[in-house]
Amino acid sequence: MRPTNPGKRLALTGIAFAGALALAGCGGSGASGSSAAELSVAASYMPQPVSADMAAGFLTITNRGGTKDELTSVTSDSAGEITMHETNGGAMEEVNSFEVPAHGQLVFKSGGNHLMFEKLKRRPEQGDTITLKLKFAESGPLTVEMPVKSATYNPSTGH
Repeated sequence: MRPTNPGKRLALTGIAFAGALALAGCGGSGASGSSAAELSVAASYMPQPVSADMAAGFLTITNRGGTKDELTSVTSDSAGEITMHETNGGAMEEVNSFEVPAHGQLVFKSGGNHLMFEKLKRRPEQGDTITLKLKFAESGPLTVEMPVKSATYNPSTGH
């Protein structure tokens, strides 16, 4: 039986313990996803458009994660182009992106932020569903099924 070296054993145990701590630290924030954006979409709808080539769309994007993200574009096979707008003081202005805050929401509602569907390939009718793809700066894209409601639809969520 060989004599053991208590100093060497202690050093190896310390290295193993430090390695375990380092791995736990790496996995603690990234693996659980708590620091990344966690995006979901709810309350999407399009009022039946009165115009044959243009419509508005509304929805809420919720971020339950600890990191903000940014909505950078919206596309759909139903429209030639979808632009994002904000309304300030009654004036509508096109923007290139919207921040989705950490632990917060980005709300598109009548009279506020909204999507404009331009160059519609056909006029959506009440009861139809429009498929959208939302693209973000950091997160993967989200596909949204947006129902077409009556032109006078007023959701209980206030948007």
